[in-house]
Amino acid sequence: MYTKDALAKWHDYLGSQQKPADFTEFWQKGLAEVDLLGTTHEMIPHELFSKQAEGFDLTFTGVGGARVHAQVIRPKANQNKCPVLFQFHGYHGDAGDWTDKVALAAEGFWVVALDVRGQGGLSEDMSQTSGGTLKGHIIRGVETGPDHLFYRSVFLDIYQLTRIILHYPEVESEKCYAYGASQGGALALICAALAPEIKESFVCYPFLSDYREAYRLDVTNSAYEELAYWFRFKDPLHEKEEDFFATLDYIDLQYFAPRITGKVHWAIGLEDTVCPPKTQFAVYNNLINVADKKLYSYPEYGHEYLPRFGDIMWQYLSQAVTDK
Repeated sequence: MYTKDALAKWHDYLGSQQKPADFTEFWQKGLAEVDLLGTTHEMIPHELFSKQAEGFDLTFTGVGGARVHAQVIRPKANQNKCPVLFQFHGYHGDAGDWTDKVALAAEGFWVVALDVRGQGGLSEDMSQTSGGTLKGHIIRGVETGPDHLFYRSVFLDIYQLTRIILHYPEVESEKCYAYGASQGGALALICAALAPEIKESFVCYPFLSDYREAYRLDVTNSAYEELAYWFRFKDPLHEKEEDFFATLDYIDLQYFAPRITGKVHWAIGLEDTVCPPKTQFAVYNNLINVADKKLYSYPEYGHEYLPRFGDIMWQYLSQAVTDK
């Protein structure tokens, strides 16, 4: 698909537009729950074998009593306040190799990489839900209500992590950034939505958006296949369809987008069948309060490595270190 055709088709698409009436209050209540937990955490040294950077295993107790883990990589013996990059991984994955973050730390950054609870890393998933727990995390807790959704806990973990890191006097709160791809892209945007300190976000083909439309778009061949799975085995006649989607609306990225105020750099593969472009435009077009936004379009690419976007991000992040 040509970029001009994609823009003509979806430039004004705003998604399902069925935001819950109490959406703001729901999330204010969740953030208040995290605020009561405070910034208590542990930072245990992790050997990096680097002359430039040092690493730490950061753990804290999140909502529901889960122990949540993140990697922290920062410059050695730095005398200045440091910018920080919050980094988020893809669905089922983990924070990745420690050495991947050393280059940025050597440039003067703190790099903070969350292990999403219950996925491939060290963070726990302590949630208790009725109904099925097989097949996917979007639907985990959907039968119990929005307070029990798996991603409610993950989003609140992200907010708690930002409060912990920004508590450090060595961190420059005016220079906070977020990055991720797929699920990680969604979580980077959630980070920007819940933490107003995020100055700039870099995201690739974000997940977790526009669930109603995602269900319509060849769902069984996309990252949203668990939606069809739930109906097939839990509600084959779709008698609970509206309640199902109304619950998922509380974790739909399109309704968080207006909360974001920092700059957003967005990379999209127009041949993406995993996170369909239409669902991404539902979020991108709702970024109505950002300082600036830019779409990097890849017509021949799908849900895969997008060349040059890393270099683009590095170019912008380098300014955070040079502008002292």
